[in-house]
Amino acid sequence: MGALSLDLLLAVLFSVVLAVDARAASGYRGPKSDHFDGKRFTEYRAMKAGTIFKWMWTRKPGPWKPWRDVPPGPKPPCKVGEGDLRVTFVGHATVLVQMDGLNFLTDPVWSDRVGPASWLGPGRVRPPGIRFEELPPIDVVLLSHNHYDHLDLPTLRRLQVSSNPLIVTGLGVGSFLKAKGFGRVAELDWWQSVTLATGRKITAAEVRHFSGRLPWDQNRTIWVGFMVEGSRGGVYFGGDTGYGPHFKATREKLGSPRFAILPIGAYLPAYIMAPVHLNPIEAVQAFHDLGAAHGCPVHFGTFRVADDGEDEPVELLGKVISGDPAVAGRFRVVGFGEGWDVP
Repeated sequence: MGALSLDLLLAVLFSVVLAVDARAASGYRGPKSDHFDGKRFTEYRAMKAGTIFKWMWTRKPGPWKPWRDVPPGPKPPCKVGEGDLRVTFVGHATVLVQMDGLNFLTDPVWSDRVGPASWLGPGRVRPPGIRFEELPPIDVVLLSHNHYDHLDLPTLRRLQVSSNPLIVTGLGVGSFLKAKGFGRVAELDWWQSVTLATGRKITAAEVRHFSGRLPWDQNRTIWVGFMVEGSRGGVYFGGDTGYGPHFKATREKLGSPRFAILPIGAYLPAYIMAPVHLNPIEAVQAFHDLGAAHGCPVHFGTFRVADDGEDEPVELLGKVISGDPAVAGRFRVVGFGEGWDVP
């Protein structure tokens, strides 16, 4: 097959994939609010056409290794007891949270690539920190927004078969998932809550990001963080977010969390990424703003989605923490596959 024919075939296949995804990508429909104009949610990005072209022409990406063949961590426990909290870092924004007898996953991704097809999109540079087959039964999935590196349909379908968890997500994303065949979905706006059978509440919190899986569905669904109630304090998951007053607002509305999961990667170049992704300096400030007792960083070292190098976020975070004794030992990197029994 000639190069032109191959390119044409790939273009046709890509169009088909997008068309299939588009069947359920019409977005949220509901009343206007201070962050929804009736069609789209208020975005926080600076990625206009001109800045995107500038970025593409002037990119200076940091180094990444093509693959790290790292063995997965030990099999996590089936559950933890009342009052206990254990977090295990799987990779990117995926964390297994075990608290008060319940098991949560944040933005679960076990696929080798994140994109509209298994052959299209950023690929992993390391395997997941836990084998999927060694996951305990999952009660709840926290799904922050619909970007491919956070909403991975193949992984969600595997979870549906193995555990059939409740998926808690933002406005419009729930409708998308229901159209894809997922039945147990709770859809929330900022500051709305869902109560589990145990009586614990999960509240969607304001964050600063954007959404879209296709060129024509930008910001048609909302992006959220989460606070999960616990017997000894809540767990906060920031999803994808830039820095802003919303962290202090979360503390004022929902209280200080026992544990905060905050992103630190995909922050370069700053003129593109700053409105929508925390850098390590801002992540530490967000940790302070939340008044969190403990926490860990995520969104690094798994998928190359921006220009910071593979190790840059963790290296910069180490420098920030070394100059902030109040954070040392409380906000720390959890290794891939490592479990932390939080005090």
